[in-house]
Amino acid sequence: MTQKHLHALFTPDQMNAIDKAAAASGIDSYGLMRRAGEAVAACALRRFPGARRYVVLCGPGNNGGDGYVAARALLDSGAEIAVYAFGKTEKLQRDAALAFSDFHGNAAPLFTYQPQMGDVVVDCIFGAGLARPVSADVAGIMRRVSATATPVLAVDLPSGVDGRSGEVLGESFKAAVTVTFMARKPGHLLLPGRALCGEVEVFDIGIPRRILIAETGRLYENGPRLWTDIAQALEPGSHKYTRGHLAVFSGGALATGAARLAATAGLRAGAGLVTLAGVRDALTASAAHLTAVMMREIDTSQDFADWLADARIHAFVLGPAFGDMEKARRYVCLLSERPLVLDADGITAFRDRPDTLFEAFANGEPRLVLTPHEGEFRRLFPDLSDDETLSKIDRASAAAKRSNAVIIYKGADTVIASPDGRAAINTNAPPWLATAGSGDVLAGIVGAHLAHGMPAYEAAAAGVWRHGQTALSLGEGLTAEDLAAHVAPLDR
Repeated sequence: MTQKHLHALFTPDQMNAIDKAAAASGIDSYGLMRRAGEAVAACALRRFPGARRYVVLCGPGNNGGDGYVAARALLDSGAEIAVYAFGKTEKLQRDAALAFSDFHGNAAPLFTYQPQMGDVVVDCIFGAGLARPVSADVAGIMRRVSATATPVLAVDLPSGVDGRSGEVLGESFKAAVTVTFMARKPGHLLLPGRALCGEVEVFDIGIPRRILIAETGRLYENGPRLWTDIAQALEPGSHKYTRGHLAVFSGGALATGAARLAATAGLRAGAGLVTLAGVRDALTASAAHLTAVMMREIDTSQDFADWLADARIHAFVLGPAFGDMEKARRYVCLLSERPLVLDADGITAFRDRPDTLFEAFANGEPRLVLTPHEGEFRRLFPDLSDDETLSKIDRASAAAKRSNAVIIYKGADTVIASPDGRAAINTNAPPWLATAGSGDVLAGIVGAHLAHGMPAYEAAAAGVWRHGQTALSLGEGLTAEDLAAHVAPLDR
């Protein structure tokens, strides 16, 4: 298995297929359950050595089976335990029934549990496969545990969290630690699930990697392994044009700061040249702040068409504080054959006519990168935004396919999606990245990657990652100016 495969994410359905394939290959499924439960017990003892009692809450499926194995292992270690079951234990089936039989203990009804001082809850009620809201009785248990600040170790995922979307189905536990097996699920990385999992530990319980590889889809955690083979190292004979020429469009004279941030970030991110384009008054305002960034006066559509004839301009950024929606639409249509990052006002300009944008970039390899936050996403894709059955990954992927664009669906759990079905969830963005102007910086970084010749998906994924790494390195209190001036290296 390559390093890239080690960072693949698997939906609950894919994990079910992996379990079935393992059983079909002759692997003892109960043996896998025993290893899983024993890993849970080991984690509980290591993470909560001072617990007075380990309270194992077991559901009616295989997650509950893991719990009965864990309870037996904890008991054998000399720990005090209590087991509570959701549903009648005589109705357990297959491996879960074997696990309960081997437990050789009693299980009280789940709803009778009352937290006590010194308890640690081992949550084995539902796991990742929950598909409907939890019942009122289970929700009551969750609230009692939360109200008493009883620590929770979740198995697979905190019960109540959808493993596919990270959404809370009515109510959920908030875990200090989550133990999962073989690989993480999208719900471990997407919000709010990510905030409810605590620290996630992944245990290898012995399913052969060939089986995981066979089920690996096109969803990963974002990181350098996604673009290492694409990023180009600087050659000794490199010059400014081989490093790429990026053009950034400025807003009006009183709205030039956003474009300057994008231009500065593009230069720092590796573009050999960056040109700021706009009307004379806007360029005059920016000229006092910029030295290495060039200026190009564009007053009319003809000026723009003449400039566009220069094939040495490799990529464009349009949108940061651009302001003029009619002009934005006109420019975008003229740029339909060129690599373009469309951000902010560039997206909003098409809110009433998104099909015009999509048709302009419908043919060929993706060369358009859209960078919407939640509100901007709704402006272009209202039906996808309103569909509560879709996860953030589903929405981004559907939007990418519809628009033939790479989508950077921004947020604390940014999703990058390509029309060909590839998607990545970004996890390295700290909370302090939520500051005015940070999106303009991101647009400039992605634009630099496009100018350097990176394909749109890799350019976007690398840009989002560098954006997060820069914020991590600068620390809390950063400003967008700090981000633009200190873009982190592109890790190869």
